[in-house]
Amino acid sequence: MKIIDLFAGIGGLRLGFERKRLDKCVFSSEWDTNSQKTYLTNFNQLPQGDITQIDAHNIPSHDILLAGFPCQAFSVAGYRKGFEDTRGTLFFDIARILHYHRPNVFLLENVKNLAGHNSGKTFSKMQNILEDELGYCLHYQVLNTMTHANIPQNRERIFIVGFNRDQIKNPTSFQFPKPIKLKTTIRDLIDTQKKPNKYYYHKTHKYYPLLKKAMNSWDTVYQWRRVYVRENQSNVCPTLTANMGTGGHNVPIILDDYGIRKLTPRECARFQGFPDSFKFPDLADSKLYYQIGNSVTVSLIRRIAENIREIITN
Repeated sequence: MKIIDLFAGIGGLRLGFERKRLDKCVFSSEWDTNSQKTYLTNFNQLPQGDITQIDAHNIPSHDILLAGFPCQAFSVAGYRKGFEDTRGTLFFDIARILHYHRPNVFLLENVKNLAGHNSGKTFSKMQNILEDELGYCLHYQVLNTMTHANIPQNRERIFIVGFNRDQIKNPTSFQFPKPIKLKTTIRDLIDTQKKPNKYYYHKTHKYYPLLKKAMNSWDTVYQWRRVYVRENQSNVCPTLTANMGTGGHNVPIILDDYGIRKLTPRECARFQGFPDSFKFPDLADSKLYYQIGNSVTVSLIRRIAENIREIITN
């Protein structure tokens, strides 16, 4: 299978689809230069830059289009309709590439709230373009990492799969993965050895007394919510975000044998299903947290990819 990887980030979608070198990514695009470095380190391929500046005819033909695109809202008002209504948004760049290349299948990933944005009008317009304008058979569902990937992270995302009706025999028979039992625990993904001092909250930190009072469980990932500590009662990690570890909102913190500390970038990567063999270049931790928080859960993507292959190879 030939794959293209749009809004590629650090390659989580691609990593979930590639298997034993049987698939080939023929094009990738990512505007963030630090994410490009991580992508290059792992795939030996430097993504091209801003997709809005790349013509569709300069993108190789492909079987599968992958895109974890940013949720950039667009108006459904005005005189133009259908395909034209999305010009000026990042979704349009996906649509124009689908229109030009007509791949067999695509997988799009976005935040859960996309379906309800603007009272559902935004998503309705996307459906109209993908199904009526471009002729794809559409499937979409919100999946949670902790219920569908055997990874203890509470992360809900909407996944949109489309099959080319002209190329795929049974596009309506696709099904998203079913829930599976969560067997992996928080402690399975957290290192037991002492980490560098930069990850620990020291006694002189202004919030240390509040943290020490609130944190008493070794099997919980807590969140620092600007002015208070929140314990996740479901024994899973809260949703990892791009601003984690920077001292801001939703910082995931744990209690270990040596004190109270932030999750390391490697631990966060495990909560996204990345193998320890995945390499990170020499970048500031804040850049790595940003990349991981903006990525996808690789093990969940792998399950979706398996179900997609069952349809397109039969």
